Amino acid sequence: MDRCDGTLSDMVEESRLNLGCGADIRSGWVNLDSTRGIPGVDVVHDLDVLPLPFSDNTFEFILAQDVLEHLVDPVRTLGELHRILRPGGRLRIRVPHFTSRNNFIDPTHRTRFAIEWFDFFVRGSRRKAERPYYFDFTFCRIVEERITFEGVTIWTLLNPPVEWFVNRSRRTRAAYERTMLRALPADNILMELEK
Repeated sequence: MDRCDGTLSDMVEESRLNLGCGADIRSGWVNLDSTRGIPGVDVVHDLDVLPLPFSDNTFEFILAQDVLEHLVDPVRTLGELHRILRPGGRLRIRVPHFTSRNNFIDPTHRTRFAIEWFDFFVRGSRRKAERPYYFDFTFCRIVEERITFEGVTIWTLLNPPVEWFVNRSRRTRAAYERTMLRALPADNILMELEK
């Protein structure tokens, strides 16, 4: 059962998961990666093998930075992250935007992402309302969403004003993705969801 009041005050112990951490080891976090031999990794687990080795409602914050694009089934993994996230907890995701050149350079990238991709998992969104039967989990809301742009491209001088314009609102982000503005390639999508 989802709770959408967003309160974490009754949770005394801080619990954070750094999913697919690689060498980004964070002190005070549970650092999980599928690669053995990285110093500081607390849990070694193949992220394509579900369920994850945690109980329901374990974490108040999960960081999934540069992870979902590598997985066989990112939707199923998102459902697992929802399961292990506490009510009111937050999931912060960074994935390459579908226009990013990194999608095509990295042979391990399997999925392309757009801002509205995440709407299928958020209560009250148009996409969720159109197909409520698609998925059996729902996040309460989007806390933050941004599209970032690469700092080193031929268009570097245009990136700051384009990024400013694109991130003015949900409407301008959607306009960027649906129009020729996307000829200026983005870098990443930053998304934070609340359970």
